[in-house]
Amino acid sequence: MQRLTQSSSALAVRGSLTIHSAPSALRAHVEWALADLLGLSTRCEWTPQMLKAGTFKCTLTWRDRAGVAAAVASALRSWHYLYFEVQEDSNSGGELFRFTPELGIHRAVTDLSGAVLVSENQINEILQKSFDEESIRSGIAHCLGEDWENELERFRGVNHQELSHLRAI
Repeated sequence: MQRLTQSSSALAVRGSLTIHSAPSALRAHVEWALADLLGLSTRCEWTPQMLKAGTFKCTLTWRDRAGVAAAVASALRSWHYLYFEVQEDSNSGGELFRFTPELGIHRAVTDLSGAVLVSENQINEILQKSFDEESIRSGIAHCLGEDWENELERFRGVNHQELSHLRAI
């Protein structure tokens, strides 16, 4: 009797990594870690990060097994000077990891459109620990990763500023 397994295409997920800021000295170390996790052919195209002098940014995409984004986020968070986001998407949703040196790592489950989902357990925990409306709002904002979103948004905007500057020339 033949064993039933999922097809390899069902196990494949799409992933993306955006390193918003990495010091020059860490670029080779980051590439070695990514090559170990994603394969030897992994190579980042680094460009200068205009927002922080002496740092660089890159974007990388892949198709691999589920859980690779968590492994990438775990490996990169050990370098406290990085600002990054890792997104993993499948046909049923995905995960989002965001990291800043000041805030640490934030993990969120996402739906098919990329929106962060808040679970019943998270809401119950917020309600149990909260005594007023402000603490409920703060707890929900934390679950959604609002602080991480605000911190990383300034890095995302740099790309638009560069494009506007190039068009003006």
